[in-house]
Amino acid sequence: MPAQRSISWSSALRDLKDDRKRRPAGALGAQASIAFRARTRPLVVAGQYDRAAIMAAAVFAAKTHQRTYGSTWAVAMSLALRAAWAAAKASRARTAH
Repeated sequence: MPAQRSISWSSALRDLKDDRKRRPAGALGAQASIAFRARTRPLVVAGQYDRAAIMAAAVFAAKTHQRTYGSTWAVAMSLALRAAWAAAKASRARTAH
């Protein structure tokens, strides 16, 4: 084993860049759509998730995402459901404490 180790700075920096979390296109828009819908129909009621409200908000956000980005329904719904559940979990944590 050699006494000195060599490091490739370009590969190390590329690995650092790849480790950063990337947001998919439209993630912020989906979060905004969910927040907009959550003002009229809360995602958490009495400490319990309102699954119907979460699904309705996700469908609204998915339709908006699909119109804006022209993605497939599966991609739009996946993104919207992740945003809706994240918003619901955050809302539940806020009301619990």
